[in-house]
Amino acid sequence: MTAARTALRVGNASGFYGDRFDALREMLTGGELDVLTGDYLAELTMLILGRDRLKDPSAGYARTFLRQLEECLGLAHERGVRIVANAGGLNPAGLAGRVRELAERLGVPVRVAHVEGDDRTAALPEILGAAGPGAAPTGVLAAHAYLGGFGIAACLEAGADIVVTGRVTDAALVTGPAAAHFGWRPDDYDRLAGAVVAGHVLECGAQATGGNYAFFAEHGLDRLRRPGFPLAEIHEDGSCVVTKHPGTGGVVDVGTVTAQLLYETGGARYAGPDVTARLDTVRLRQDGPDRVRIDGVRGEAPPPTLKVGLNRLGGFRNEVTFVLTGLDIEDKAALVRRQMADAFGAAKSPPGEVRWDLVRTDRPDADTEECASALLRLVVRDQDPEAVGRAFSGAAIELALAGYPGFHVLAPPGKGAPYGVFEAAYVPQDTVDHVAVLPDGRRIAVPPAPDARVLEDVPEPAPPEPFAAGPTRRAPLGLVAGARSGDKGGDANVGVWARSRDAWRWLAGELTADRFRQLIPESRTLPVTRHALPNLRALNFVVEGLLGEGVAAQHRFDPQAKALGEWLRSRHLDIPEALL
Repeated sequence: MTAARTALRVGNASGFYGDRFDALREMLTGGELDVLTGDYLAELTMLILGRDRLKDPSAGYARTFLRQLEECLGLAHERGVRIVANAGGLNPAGLAGRVRELAERLGVPVRVAHVEGDDRTAALPEILGAAGPGAAPTGVLAAHAYLGGFGIAACLEAGADIVVTGRVTDAALVTGPAAAHFGWRPDDYDRLAGAVVAGHVLECGAQATGGNYAFFAEHGLDRLRRPGFPLAEIHEDGSCVVTKHPGTGGVVDVGTVTAQLLYETGGARYAGPDVTARLDTVRLRQDGPDRVRIDGVRGEAPPPTLKVGLNRLGGFRNEVTFVLTGLDIEDKAALVRRQMADAFGAAKSPPGEVRWDLVRTDRPDADTEECASALLRLVVRDQDPEAVGRAFSGAAIELALAGYPGFHVLAPPGKGAPYGVFEAAYVPQDTVDHVAVLPDGRRIAVPPAPDARVLEDVPEPAPPEPFAAGPTRRAPLGLVAGARSGDKGGDANVGVWARSRDAWRWLAGELTADRFRQLIPESRTLPVTRHALPNLRALNFVVEGLLGEGVAAQHRFDPQAKALGEWLRSRHLDIPEALL
């Protein structure tokens, strides 16, 4: 890539596999860019791609990316914008070949490279041995290490116009281009950490420009009808300005950037394969309309291991939701539960796991039938598809004329469907062959990070001076604090930030891990860890095991904990009137 030291403008056009199809064109036509990234992979996506590849060994990549390129490859070439995407999924070499075929058919002279080495499926016995006795899951579809950005950098330095990767960290899509553009070395930890933070803000697309934002109504519904996608102007020292193209919808302010910084993170250290970014050093300030400057980020050596995501088939599941209307809701629920328990007891092969959830959406004296109804959800799981298949479906439907008054279901249950499980393992960095495959076919080995080491825990920061409460009023937490939540495997993360200095002083003292457990009853028997980030006026809570075996297992009503933060904001506390 060019040796110029001017700011690098990196945009994002995808936050997940299935994101806005037109975003690639919108970002290419909306303003100036040097690099356009696309994040297509998530834990669930890798399972989906693994199942695709079982049916067709030449598949395993995000097909949407090819369709987007068919519309936009010529446009990107004309504008000199390089494209970096992890759409290669389980088959980056296959996707790179398809991109070359597409370019030749369109007559667009682009140079295509890819990054590989993340696929560790063949090394599964060693990985599982390292994970410890009893850790070996069966039915693993994919095992992929999270690579860093220097393979991407090598491809760009060799002149690639398009770089596709498999499983790299989301932030690597930004650290790679930045390292190539500025000539950063692997031990430029502060600069790399700044790029990691920029990459983390960009990776989820419109979440940085007002999407999923706690205080969305303050910006006006029309402004947020179609948020633009974000971009970052990255400087040589690792600082950046997060913004968006002029005239696009949405909003970029300190609040939207804070929310995304807290998304799916934990404590002060945000560890990756290239660098460990210190989130407790991040400084944010408004730098004009729709511009937020990020600086002060410190970096440390990365850990000596790489995370490996294991995606496997966990078994089969089925579900039915009974609608309970009007009076005697609890008794109606008890009746259907007893009837189904009798059916399971008489079954030749009853389900191994049975879970009931009664959701009281009903209201007294309701003026619509929907508002008078509660939902009783039954989920069954088993390794045997027959145990959750027709026998289960038949037992539920046979109650139609023999159950509680007003019996009906939201949809008739069908055959049992397979579900997936995500697990994480860790392997030494030097056991993974990280390779950049250049446009001319040469293969360049990317060495592991230098000086990788285990770092001591960051001490808990000193609490701020307590807020003198004065009179209080019972009110929702969300009146004084925002939140954003998400998933990491079976764990949930909830980031909460205060909107003012006084609100932060109150929040830091009030919202302890124990108070969190009181407000979120599901977490009362689970480990909850609180991390304080004073620079962001934020607290980050990690709830271990809340999501069971991860999103693909659909363990709970909100399987990715996307709305957990909004539930927390809706809970009532005694809040000082001075803050309201």
